[in-house]
Amino acid sequence: MARRDTIMHKPKDARGAFKRMLSYLGKYRLLLGLIFVLCVASNVLSLLGPSFAGSAINAAAAGEGKVDFAQVGYFALRMLLCYVLSSCLTVSINMTMTKVSKRVARGMRQDVFDKLMRLPVGFFDRNQAGDIISRVSYDIDVISTCLSTDIIAILTSTVTVIGAVGMMLYISLPLALTALITVPAAVVYTTKMRKATQPRYKKRSVNYGKMNGFVEEMLTGQKTILTYAYENGVEERFEGVNRDAADGYFRADSLGITIGPTIGMINQMGLALIAFAGSLLYMGGGITIGQISSFILYSRKFSGPINEIANIINELYSALSAAERVFSLLDETEELADDENAKTLENVQGDVEMRDVSFGYDSGKTILHDLSLHASPGKMVAIVGPTGAGKTTIINLLMRFYDVQAGAVLADGSDIRSLTRKSLRGAYSMVLQDTWVFRGTIFDNIAYGKDNASMDEVVRAAKAAHIHPFVMRLPAGYDTEISEDGGNISKGQKQLLTIARAMLYDTSMLILDEATSNVDTSTEREIQRAMRDLMHGKTCFVIAHRLSTIQNADLILVLDHGDVVEQGTHRELLERKGFYYRLYRAQFE
Repeated sequence: MARRDTIMHKPKDARGAFKRMLSYLGKYRLLLGLIFVLCVASNVLSLLGPSFAGSAINAAAAGEGKVDFAQVGYFALRMLLCYVLSSCLTVSINMTMTKVSKRVARGMRQDVFDKLMRLPVGFFDRNQAGDIISRVSYDIDVISTCLSTDIIAILTSTVTVIGAVGMMLYISLPLALTALITVPAAVVYTTKMRKATQPRYKKRSVNYGKMNGFVEEMLTGQKTILTYAYENGVEERFEGVNRDAADGYFRADSLGITIGPTIGMINQMGLALIAFAGSLLYMGGGITIGQISSFILYSRKFSGPINEIANIINELYSALSAAERVFSLLDETEELADDENAKTLENVQGDVEMRDVSFGYDSGKTILHDLSLHASPGKMVAIVGPTGAGKTTIINLLMRFYDVQAGAVLADGSDIRSLTRKSLRGAYSMVLQDTWVFRGTIFDNIAYGKDNASMDEVVRAAKAAHIHPFVMRLPAGYDTEISEDGGNISKGQKQLLTIARAMLYDTSMLILDEATSNVDTSTEREIQRAMRDLMHGKTCFVIAHRLSTIQNADLILVLDHGDVVEQGTHRELLERKGFYYRLYRAQFE
């Protein structure tokens, strides 16, 4: 059966992952109980078939030259009926289990997505988006397929093996012992092969991870690749990455696929031993032809499930690896819960202060050193400095995406760690350089974040952001659908939409991180004037590389290597002819 492959690694706790997979089936106990009953009934009917076959052969052999076709037909009809009913029950089992597995996948996928919403920003900074998406989609699909096929196969095989062994012992103890001779060889071989294939699957996992990361990176930078006409170079690099992934897949599966045929060969050897021993017993009068025929059929039912289990070992191992990846995400440390005595930030004034703040994303590298700043209510604070100076880090700390390692950040005089995150972040609206719009109407994108926003409010925000004329030129106006990630509008228009969204969101504080980097200079000036009116009474933090955009700021903080080296108004900083003055001259001269 074709299976969807997933990025795998060697499960560190296969038993634990399997138990957690099964735990998701707990809420479907009644359906699973029904499936088990049907499975037993199906296998009992299937196991009765060889018995009727043996009876039919005995009836034919006992005729002494004249076959009793009525008796033979009677047993043959019963055998056929058993097999037909068994097949019908098997179809019902598979359909029911498929329904259960899809419900489990839906529940698991919902749990993973809910977990992602509770994880800190640092998790997404550390992990590639493509890897996270693969856990939500491909890995859970692999688990679902395992639950709908492999679990049923194991259950059915177990019942079949137990029933077949019982019938074999009932027919002939000597033949049963003969049939069991090859079982230890099959078990030992399977165990050794499983240990041999594990390192190869781990290597395959690494190679596939590299390939997926490379593809994601190249798709993200497609326009840059085309701009520099580097398609051939990228194709050559992908050829090497793809070759490594394919080789890893081949080395893993070339060994894994030998398990099934080898187990089959061992089973055929067992069948030959049964035929030889049965011939001896028959010549000695210890068994009939019909019993031998039934025994051989039961031995096939005994060896078949063992062979099937050997074939699904790799698939089961793949599912366990996928489950471990999903459960490792579910076990990720969530964003620290609010203090039990945390207060709600209400009646926000917008007084923000950072006192002697030190912070670094890595413990060995500090980005901000004893940084202090104060933003008075209703003032516009601009943060400038060279790349890597720590500008965006300040925003991350203000929003409490990360907690400071030393010092404190205060909002309206309260340490933000003593406030609920929801109320703190709800006091800010934000426009980032990396714009984000979603599939939906222009109205929905602007109104995002404000419940029950009216059309008048949306239009007013759009006019202030200078995107209203563009919207009105569209055939459906504000009901125009935006494609995924805003592919049918320009980058500048996306940025204007996000600015309009921030203007509509009624907050006391506003963060603009290079918010006008994708609009022309004329529009930028108009937006700045409009923002001054709309931001009246709000505390605003503006990160800008273009110093022309922050000349009217009430306070400019100049950062360099995590330190505030200068602060003041635009005119004051120019008069000092210090760091800011050099930045300004370098930009405008």
